[in-house]
Amino acid sequence: QVELVESGGGLVQPGGSLRLSCTASGRIVSINDMGWSRQSPGHERESVARVSSDGATDYADSVKGRFTISRDNAKKTVTLEMNNLKPEDTAVYYCNVDGYYSQWNRFSLKGQGTQVTVRS
Repeated sequence: QVELVESGGGLVQPGGSLRLSCTASGRIVSINDMGWSRQSPGHERESVARVSSDGATDYADSVKGRFTISRDNAKKTVTLEMNNLKPEDTAVYYCNVDGYYSQWNRFSLKGQGTQVTVRS
């Protein structure tokens, strides 16, 4: 069984910064993509950023230049550094991890979510 544990999030003023972290644990053979998505009330969940196993990154246009995603393969952790936060960044943020828990069995998990609120 694979588990994701998220940390970070909270309340911050516009222009502020937050860091989100997510650690995978359990029976894991390998991890492919790691990333973050978000969902705000009345909106569909959207991908924010992701990083592949070889370190390639991809960002939503709305966060480019403000958010930075990174991963630590040894710790099975993905981190999202969020700078210059805007009210429209307010959402529940979810960690997403894809990988294998055995040679042939794949998993794709979403974390429990952490609230990020940006307001004055």
